Amino acid sequence: MINQETGLNLPGDASLADIRQRLQAVINNMITDDFQQLVNLLYRVDVNERKLKYLLQENVGEDAAAIIAGLIIDRQFEKIASRQQFKKDNSIEDSEERW
Repeated sequence: MINQETGLNLPGDASLADIRQRLQAVINNMITDDFQQLVNLLYRVDVNERKLKYLLQENVGEDAAAIIAGLIIDRQFEKIASRQQFKKDNSIEDSEERW
């Protein structure tokens, strides 16, 4: 999803550090050139607005793009874990139905 929403075109073997660095650059561009696009991205990725506001307020002087990139990456990992758990739960139910 990050590839689609940001146009990063990341290779499948990109490291987390590389993803974070490239995402930060895109976010910095959005902050300066198209803030509404950033807002839309955060909405589509489903970044917690309260958490974002809190982190930005608590880390004044820090790179906002780094904070935002971290939240986006964390949210993507949460979605992956949720999908895996959902698949796991469904496979248990499916196997129980066979008995």
